[in-house]
Amino acid sequence: MSFQESPRPSDEEEAFYVQCRAAYLAVFKSSLTNIASKQQLCRALQQAGRNPAHATLNKYWTPRTSKLNFDDFCEILKKEKKTEDTELMRAFNKMDLNSDGYISHSELEKALTTRGEKMTTEEVNAIFSLADINKDGKLDYAEFCRLFVSTVEQCQMAALERLEANAKLKRQNFGSRSYSPPKSSVSSASSAAAASAAAQAAATLPQPPETDVTLKQVSDSRSSSRTSSARSRRSSLSNSITMTSSSSTKASKIPEPSGLQEWHHSSMKGCFFLEDDGSISSLQYQLHVPQTTNVYLTIQPLSLSHAPDKPSSWMTVDTALFAMAAGETKEDSSLVGFTDSKDKEKYVWKGELHAGTYYLLPFTSGCKLKKRSKKILSNKPIELICRTDTGEPDLTRELREVLSDIFEVIDLDGNGLLSLEEYNFFELRTSGEKCDKDAWAVCKENFDMRKNQLTRQGFMELNLMEATEKNGDPADLWVTLEAMGFNRMLELVDACPFQIHVHCEGTQPSIQPLSMDSGPKLQNHALQKSITARTGAKALRGQDNVFIYTYRGEHRISSLIANKTNQKVTVHVNNEQSRNCCSSRGMSVFAVEVPARTKMVCQHILPINERQDWTYNCVETILPCT
Repeated sequence: MSFQESPRPSDEEEAFYVQCRAAYLAVFKSSLTNIASKQQLCRALQQAGRNPAHATLNKYWTPRTSKLNFDDFCEILKKEKKTEDTELMRAFNKMDLNSDGYISHSELEKALTTRGEKMTTEEVNAIFSLADINKDGKLDYAEFCRLFVSTVEQCQMAALERLEANAKLKRQNFGSRSYSPPKSSVSSASSAAAASAAAQAAATLPQPPETDVTLKQVSDSRSSSRTSSARSRRSSLSNSITMTSSSSTKASKIPEPSGLQEWHHSSMKGCFFLEDDGSISSLQYQLHVPQTTNVYLTIQPLSLSHAPDKPSSWMTVDTALFAMAAGETKEDSSLVGFTDSKDKEKYVWKGELHAGTYYLLPFTSGCKLKKRSKKILSNKPIELICRTDTGEPDLTRELREVLSDIFEVIDLDGNGLLSLEEYNFFELRTSGEKCDKDAWAVCKENFDMRKNQLTRQGFMELNLMEATEKNGDPADLWVTLEAMGFNRMLELVDACPFQIHVHCEGTQPSIQPLSMDSGPKLQNHALQKSITARTGAKALRGQDNVFIYTYRGEHRISSLIANKTNQKVTVHVNNEQSRNCCSSRGMSVFAVEVPARTKMVCQHILPINERQDWTYNCVETILPCT
């Protein structure tokens, strides 16, 4: 979706996002602060009136989750509805053994200390002392449920009032939504009082058996500096840059060298993987050039489609390759070139490299490889396992095709065989473990191998053996497929395989893959250098030490913020006037916190439709410190 196509939110949507902000503010000081633990997620959800069970928390915070941001939090709230008093009533009804509308102290203690999220006797006593409204030794749980839900609403209104009363919050905006605070009829004093009561009573009431309601509500009325509105910027400073590119303008292309087929050649495959936190990882490579020579580098997405009439969906993902001369340490490495020219799906660099060792760092902007909304698929998941005539487990045709594609991706040198090193890249990606030489020897005895390398058939046999050991249970296979970027319909949606080619005119190059985590810092350094080396800095108005670099290539615009001050700065970024553009941030309006004496890539922009004109119009504004 282009920025200009984003509809203005309705009143209902506006109110929803205001509630989200208020809940987030009660837990975090800044909207840029990420949720860093399952406990923080639980607290934020509770502040939004949800009472997540362990199963609910585990659904959104998996073993591979390292952080969630504010937008992730909003998406969760869309799916998880508020706890209603009827839900709580059903939970209490299970404890009310004689169905008289009351729960005795002994009934409550037995239920809460032996089932569900077990509590201590002291916690039960604390609940009962607050919930025994009539002081008759019985808990009127209908009244307690009404009090609980009412208190949740009052806590939320108190948080909204803090947004409305705090002028600093009102003049700031993070994310892609603006904020206009609603009027509240609940006084801060009454809200605080209700919050205190609910925090003591409801925070200790656990999930009853066979329900999805953990009756835990934390009420935290701490003040916060969560930013919320962009409507008052009289004290802020702005810088506006407008750039236009048209597909009708023929950009200068790097011509393919004549006689390229006679040059020495080496190639390597790889894959960009979209991680759960939205980051993108890939293998990196080491290139050795024996003597000074002209070099022609290319990188492009790798098509794996079995259907010729159905092109691979990831073929439109942008790619790039940075070449860095290796120093004594990685920090000493220097950028020598990058593929800033495009020819159809191929990204190209041509230049001279001296004899030596270089790092080749694959890159994609993230504009067209990003997390998709995990909507419930209307179709059933593809079957992975079938049964033979004798009842033995076997791989389905669909799974064999996907495993064949995976084989293509991890066969890095393209020789049709998997070495132990290549197989271990796959193992580390899917299981986090490596196969040692002894285990590889066992594989050699049981699966088809040639030249001590695993064949495609052997790779199939290995996966079939794992399914057979589980008696046809596909759970482990799904873990493997999802780690490699496939969804439950066996579509490759969270990965983009690519192919690198290195042509040298006068010498034979050699390429070796490095580990997945070999150099995120190095790649970031190369990316920053590629931007600052190709464009001048422009200071934000009134700020002599905060600069914006805007790189405009043939197919990508990238911006970088350089903060040369001795304190953190927060820059508000507004792309709402851009046309036919998509951003790596996934939002048209957002904010970036840049630490002192630091450079930070702000965003990358690509055209949505490359055949049409596209206009990049960005306004960067320094937000006052809070």
